[in-house]
Amino acid sequence: MPVLVYTENAEGKFKKSTFETVSYARAIADQNKTTLKAISIGNVSAGDLALLGKYGAKKVLNVSTAKLKNFVNQAYASVIAEAAKKVGADIVVLSNSFSGRGLAPRIGVKLEAGVADGVVALPEQSGDKFIIKKTAFSGKAFALVELTSANKVISLIPNSYKVVETAAAGTVEDFEPEIKASDLTSVIKEIVRSTDKVSLPDADIVVSGGRGLKGPENWGMIEELADLLGAALACSKPVSDSGWRPHSEHVGQTGIAVSPNLYIAIGISGAIQHLAGVSSSKVIVVINKDAEAPFFKVADYGIVGDAFDIVPKLIAAIKEYKASA
Repeated sequence: MPVLVYTENAEGKFKKSTFETVSYARAIADQNKTTLKAISIGNVSAGDLALLGKYGAKKVLNVSTAKLKNFVNQAYASVIAEAAKKVGADIVVLSNSFSGRGLAPRIGVKLEAGVADGVVALPEQSGDKFIIKKTAFSGKAFALVELTSANKVISLIPNSYKVVETAAAGTVEDFEPEIKASDLTSVIKEIVRSTDKVSLPDADIVVSGGRGLKGPENWGMIEELADLLGAALACSKPVSDSGWRPHSEHVGQTGIAVSPNLYIAIGISGAIQHLAGVSSSKVIVVINKDAEAPFFKVADYGIVGDAFDIVPKLIAAIKEYKASA
């Protein structure tokens, strides 16, 4: 049986996390000596759809209808489940993005499948055993779970698997699923982006500030550092609660969970609620003048010093490097 991967897009363009998910799904297909099929929902160009073949999708089912131009959780879940039945897939893979976290359980119900969300590694398969590693307790631990159902749904945490290109090419086939009126009782009419900056959940690099910056008037250097690195901006809960930064930048247990390749924490002590949202980061760099700050215990690299002294020097060094490159 083939593996099916849902290829999420943003305004008709695939994100890096989509190619990671396709690469991951292709690896599972290889484990099972089968092929990978993909499903795309929305107005994606033919050229972008063909790109999916480069990452391992043998065939792409393209669903392009005005009814599903914007994301509708219940309708998308129905379409993905119908696609899985059409191609005979017993494993469905998607990104553990904001929309993916809502889709996975719905698809699981429709396919009577076991669901593993927040997955960070390929499954271990031996005989009838299917064991997979996922995050647990708001990212503070990992769990090995066994899926015993015939059908399985897996959602992969962004930045937890590398993008792998292949020499293969894929084909694109139009797919016209049944769209039930009951799935469209609540729809999104319009999406208004508040900024054209890097999206926080999908960012490779995140620069985050805390109360150690003393006030919103000091955020200029954080924004400059983020711009130089092509990073997304984030903050701790006390910062957003104080109105220094918008709540959309709050990362932590009660905010956005991130898993970038590099997380730079500036003036953040590292309360357990904040660590719960960033612990999946590949590399954590902490800048804090308090040598006893809890964040240093989980940091890969730490700088003990005043952020108002360290960050300008870091900005200057990056500018010098870019000028000489």
